[in-house]
Amino acid sequence: MRLTEDRISHLSRQVIDRLYKDDLADFTDEGMALREAKGAFQAYVRAEDEVDSFVRQKIGRLSRRVPEGGREWEILYRKYFEEEFKRRKL
Repeated sequence: MRLTEDRISHLSRQVIDRLYKDDLADFTDEGMALREAKGAFQAYVRAEDEVDSFVRQKIGRLSRRVPEGGREWEILYRKYFEEEFKRRKL
């Protein structure tokens, strides 16, 4: 699922509210805390996009053609995606 800007804003607000409600954090500047939370979500989305591009290129460079959307492609995609995510420690 792709995180849109609205979803990122909503999730960031929920995280900040929950941290405050559970007395896990006090924010002297709530606006800055919200921007930091959004930045963290956006960094994750960018990293996920980079891994997606890398994996698609890797599948495309295989010696045999694997058609996108097929079962084999989906299996390879998930496998390579998880490997690359772990390699990048995300």
